[in-house]
Amino acid sequence: MPFKKANLFKFNKVFLSIETDLMDNLTEISNLLSRINDPDLIEDFFHQILTPAEVNTLDKRWELLKMLDRGISQRSIARQLHISLCKITRGSRELKKNNSAIKKLLSMYNKND
Repeated sequence: MPFKKANLFKFNKVFLSIETDLMDNLTEISNLLSRINDPDLIEDFFHQILTPAEVNTLDKRWELLKMLDRGISQRSIARQLHISLCKITRGSRELKKNNSAIKKLLSMYNKND
């Protein structure tokens, strides 16, 4: 049974509402994390809200960003971390953007290293 235009509009409106709510949740989490001065609490939060596979993915993505920042080649990173060149290219592209949040975080990390 095909959708009527009115039903499709209702679906899109609900979908957009849900998508907006999810972005509001991301903003809430970001604001909460920015106020926490306890790395152990933040790490516990990540382990509790994410699956082990998601934690592993986050861990590898952060490592690949640090490696790119150190000038290690994308092929070498792919071999060492067993990840696709597509993921590495995405990270590389994000690092090249003006006002990159990743670049700012890596700068903060390197100052503390």
